[in-house]
Amino acid sequence: MAVPNHKPPKGMENYDIGALSPEQQDKLNQFKITTRLGNEQYLRDHPEVDCLLLGFLGDVLSRRPECIRDFAADWFTQPNLPSRIQTDLDKREKVLRDERFQQNL
Repeated sequence: MAVPNHKPPKGMENYDIGALSPEQQDKLNQFKITTRLGNEQYLRDHPEVDCLLLGFLGDVLSRRPECIRDFAADWFTQPNLPSRIQTDLDKREKVLRDERFQQNL
């Protein structure tokens, strides 16, 4: 069984190396892999998630609000958010088309 070569994250208890049997550890590792692959596929299929996160984080970092919860509530309930995300998706698609065109030259 592999032993971590680092300390646990701050605030977490020490690793319990013998807590899982080898079979349980294998199942857990397979579950993690399957979950990660599924998440990656979902994000590839839904580029609007990327646009939402980039837009939100960009505004947070540029405006640096005092109360992030209020800011997030206001940001995600903007009446124009769907059209803003669609505009970002259209820009993204144009950039991808332009890159593919340039690669084919």
